[in-house]
Amino acid sequence: MGINTDLLHAGVVKEEKGATLPPIYQNTAFEQQCAADLEGIFENKRPGYCYTRVGNPTITAFENRITKVEKGIASIACSSGMAAITNAILNIVRSGDEIVSSASLYGGSYDLFRDLASFGITTKYVKNNDWEAIEQAFTDKTRLVFAETIGNPSLDVTDIEKLSEIAHKHRVPLIMDNTTATTVLIRTIDYGADIVVNSSSKYINGSSNSISGILTDSGKFQWDFEKYPGLKEFKKFGPLCYTAKLRNGLFRNMGTCIAPMVAYQNIIGLETMGLRMERECSNAFKLAQWIAKNHPEAHVNYPGLPSSPWHEIAKKELSGGYGAILTLRLGTKENAFRFIDELKLAYRLSNIGDTKTLVIHPSSTISLHSSKEERENAGVYDDLIRVSVGIEDIEDIIADFDNAFSISTSK
Repeated sequence: MGINTDLLHAGVVKEEKGATLPPIYQNTAFEQQCAADLEGIFENKRPGYCYTRVGNPTITAFENRITKVEKGIASIACSSGMAAITNAILNIVRSGDEIVSSASLYGGSYDLFRDLASFGITTKYVKNNDWEAIEQAFTDKTRLVFAETIGNPSLDVTDIEKLSEIAHKHRVPLIMDNTTATTVLIRTIDYGADIVVNSSSKYINGSSNSISGILTDSGKFQWDFEKYPGLKEFKKFGPLCYTAKLRNGLFRNMGTCIAPMVAYQNIIGLETMGLRMERECSNAFKLAQWIAKNHPEAHVNYPGLPSSPWHEIAKKELSGGYGAILTLRLGTKENAFRFIDELKLAYRLSNIGDTKTLVIHPSSTISLHSSKEERENAGVYDDLIRVSVGIEDIEDIIADFDNAFSISTSK
């Protein structure tokens, strides 16, 4: 099936009473017929639900749909995108282990990796697609490779196929954060990703009404149980050993569960994600082209433009669009602030993937706690503006930006 058909029908279990959406099981715990049934659920010997922190039918419905559209074997929905990344990583690393990561990361991911260092888990940052540097970063302590499909906000595009080849040669999994591209533009598992993470607060939800994240296990990685001893106990689950360990340990015990209502809202958003991405990517491309033509001094960065260093990789991997985010550089922080303040249609807030156009100054917000080197590696500069393009009529978006350019440059 095509992507839009998949988003509507893949992983759907039809409800007995004919409802086309799953019920919202907004309850904490679930009663069983007898004590033995409850015991069986706790022992993982019987299917069923006992406590929403562990599992819930509405959440399962969301997880199953993401699993199908991502072409994985299992998914776990979490309370935020950062919770999903944290669970995905901590499920297989221990104190003394190392991570090899792309240096062009979302600021929150940098902050997380800095926190992990306090527990003896260190990260080696390398320039994205710099294969020699990536190879040199591996040691016998490396346990995973992490990257973003489209860097936020650098907008560099990862050659996932090549990166997965290197990771697998060193017998470690590749974890891809696919938030900015989404499964609409690329199914990263098809290109070799082993674990896919999405901040479902963004394009999956689409309306900025909920915080959540989700990770999907491809089931394809051949785990070395000597290298990953924590998975040994779950070897009996075969391809599901990674997910089984996570669901029966860290995820359950840290309490990073998603709320049933949020899962329901995400299901609703998921069904229109393909249409929204089509419109948002088209709008972003047209806006980027307009800025490049009419305001070359703004140094617009967008993977769809031939001027982007990552244009060829984007053409090879992404289908249906080049993403819905672009960035501008306006010379100084003062110029960037002045331009942002003159926009009337766009919202000034910290998010991406909304139906509405959003703008932010990353250096003073989402990358504020990153070091100068980390910001530069992530493509964050004092004069940079990130634009998450919405579904408004493109003529109105362009008019808003044209007005902001006219007023801000005349002051």
